[in-house]
Amino acid sequence: MTKMTVEHGFFKTHDEVMQDIAKTGFWPTTYVSETSPELPLHYHKQDIIGYVMEGETYVLGEDRERIALSAGDKLIIPEGAWHAEGEVTDKVVYIVTLPEPMAFLEALAPQEPQGPWPFEGA
Repeated sequence: MTKMTVEHGFFKTHDEVMQDIAKTGFWPTTYVSETSPELPLHYHKQDIIGYVMEGETYVLGEDRERIALSAGDKLIIPEGAWHAEGEVTDKVVYIVTLPEPMAFLEALAPQEPQGPWPFEGA
C-alpha cells in the first residue's frame, strides 16, 4: 500500500520549489487554506505533491498519526494513500501540484471519506 510522506525542511525558497516541480513535470497551482476543521481520512485518484509556503498545520497519516506541517515542508500523497488534512487555525499557503492539467476541485475530491464531510456541498 502506498503511504503519504512528509519531507520536513525540504526547501527554503520559492525558487527551490519551482526547481523541484520542474523535475517532477507536475502542474502547479497555489492553494490558500483559511480556517477549517480536521477532515476525515480519505484518498485521491491521482498523485499529489504539496509544498507548504506559509503557515502551520498538520496532516493525519493512514493510522491517524498526526504529522506537523510548516513552511518549507514537502508533502507527497501517492494515489490511493489514506490521509486527512488537519485543522487549520490560521491561513496556510500551499503550492499544490498534479500530474496532469485537471480541474483543481475535481482532483482534490475526497474518495471514501471515513466520517462526515464538514463542508456543505463538498
